[in-house]
Amino acid sequence: MLTWLPASPVNFPPIEQALEEPDGLLAAGGALTPEWLLAAYARGIFPWYGEEQPILWWSPDPRLVLFPHELKRSRSLAKRLRNGGFTVSFDQLFSEVMQQCGDIRADKEGTWISEEMKEAYTRLHTLGYAHSVEVWQNNQLVGGLYGIALGRIFFGESMFSHVNDASKVALVYLVEHLISHNFVLIDCQVRTPHLTRLGAREIERQEFMRYLDQYAVIDLSPTHWANDQ
Repeated sequence: MLTWLPASPVNFPPIEQALEEPDGLLAAGGALTPEWLLAAYARGIFPWYGEEQPILWWSPDPRLVLFPHELKRSRSLAKRLRNGGFTVSFDQLFSEVMQQCGDIRADKEGTWISEEMKEAYTRLHTLGYAHSVEVWQNNQLVGGLYGIALGRIFFGESMFSHVNDASKVALVYLVEHLISHNFVLIDCQVRTPHLTRLGAREIERQEFMRYLDQYAVIDLSPTHWANDQ
């Protein structure tokens, strides 16, 4: 039975109550405030819902993750990194990256990146928890990604690409940044062929939660990654 959440207080049911079909659906309701979102990610829960739906919260089993040192760089990707004319920045255009991610998906199959979601994650960015990677070519934004950082876990949300391999370039630079800051895991949520080709693999939700319990600390003084460059 699906749990319906009030707007307050923040109180998620145990993730073991998530449905098997659809996989991982845990609860509906609540709010997209920083308090709800940070509590959700720290518990292995994320929001995903379409238009005309209430806020839906998910915790699928198994969970797709990428261990930073397991990123696979093909020869063609390595060549693009060397010769593609790309430059990369962090936390420069967070809202624009979210907008582009939403536009790409809206053109294909519809998007969950609604105005409500953009406002909520932009608030997290302002607070220093949500981050973006921007990929540039000829001074044009051609790719990027965004997600949430808690402690030493990065929770990937979405990526976009307007030229070949631009989103992969964003991921490579993200991984390098995370390794340099001792991150242990990237949450990729659910299985996709694109991410599995890049080295992501599924682990049981119980194992995923052990990583969160140890490393997903809600930092009381997060920073913008642009300050690290």
